[in-house]
Formats: sequence, C-alpha cells, structure tokens
Amino acid sequence: MPKKLKYKRVLLKISGEVFKGDLGYGIDGDILLNLAKDVKKLQKTGCEIGIVIGGGNIWRYRDFKHLTLDRVTSDTMGMMATVMNALAFESIVKSVGAEVRAVSSFPCEKAMENYLPKRSGHHMDQKRIVIFAGGTGSPFFTTDSAAALRALEMNCDVLLKATKVDYVYDKDPMKYRNAKKFTKISYQEVIERGLGIMDLTCASLCKAGGLPMLVFNINKKGNIEKAVTGSKIGTIIT
Repeated sequence: MPKKLKYKRVLLKISGEVFKGDLGYGIDGDILLNLAKDVKKLQKTGCEIGIVIGGGNIWRYRDFKHLTLDRVTSDTMGMMATVMNALAFESIVKSVGAEVRAVSSFPCEKAMENYLPKRSGHHMDQKRIVIFAGGTGSPFFTTDSAAALRALEMNCDVLLKATKVDYVYDKDPMKYRNAKKFTKISYQEVIERGLGIMDLTCASLCKAGGLPMLVFNINKKGNIEKAVTGSKIGTIIT
C-alpha cells in the first residue's frame, strides 16, 4: 500500500554538482539513471513533481571568475548549462517510462518548449514531471532563486532542496567537527546568520510566499520518497 503523501505538489531543486558525482566535470550516467528511477517511483505515488536543476557541473559564474568574463555573459552560459542538464535528465526520465516535459525560461525552442506558467501548471495537473531549465531567464540570479520562483508560481506545497549533506549546519561540516546541525530553522535566522544554504533572494522569496523548504541528502537511497511522505529527515525551514 503506498505511503500517504505529506506534500502533494513539490518542487525538487537538484544541484548540478549532484549530476557529476565524483567526476571532475560533466554528468555521471549512473547517478542520472538512479535519480530518474527515484523520480518515477515518486510520480507513481500521485505526487506532482517540478524539478529545477543547477548548472554547476558544467558552468557557474563563481567557478570561472579568473577568466574575467563579464557577469552577464558568464551567467548566460550558466543558464545554457542548466538547459543541457535538463535535456539529459528529460531523456533519461523518458527512458525509464515516466511522463516528463522539459521547459525553459531561457528561450531555446529547438530543444524544449518555452516556460509558460499556465502550460507548465497544466502539465503538473496531468501528473507529468516538469523540468524547469534556464534559471530565472535573467543573469544575476541563482538557480535556488529560480526554484523558489517556480515553486511559488506552480503553487507547490514545499521546496525540496537536494544536497550532499544531511542537514543545514551553522558552518561547513566537512571542515569543522563541531558544526551544529539544525532540524528546524526559520528563514529569518538563515538570513541573520548568513548561512550559505541558499542566497538571500531565495530565502526572501520563500519567506514572503510562506513556502517551506526541506533540505536533505539526495545521495541516500529512498530519501526523496521520505521527504514527500513527511519522514523525519533533513532540515525544515519555515
């Protein structure tokens, strides 16, 4: 018997770094396939799923500052990187038999349809997985901010931020053994403490829109399903 969903409509934010796994650059096919299977399993529960994927495995402004490209050019390249990731994930999700549509706020009609809120909302109503590419469509914004925007526009119940760590910490747990974990925290405290889990625009959008965020480790098998069924994992931010 399927588990009861705590969140019926979700926006899953996946970092581009998750896609590359242990590779220095690009996409790890095994990770992509495992994620696709997890998302298909979630779709079968009746959950309505939107996905925003970052581009950090291919291109990200802060990683290439040494090239002295202007910010608009570099961010545009980053938006194109998210389109590449979305195309790859759409293809692999289709291959496992799930219904999916990739849409982009950065126009590239030959690759996927342009993002239109009403059309994308209809796709989600029809239980299709919708992959939102192109960030916000504008430079100077992160894909975390794009995820907050899409979650609010699609009337999602929660923003699921998939990361490589189990919780939000007060400092990097990879560097500091005494890092304090939070199981629950407010957006206001995230902002005041300057925690690096998201940028200020994302935090402000979620706070103003009353959108909760669950930060969890996507690399642990079954965690996506646990997240939507309300199991005690990760950090809930409200």
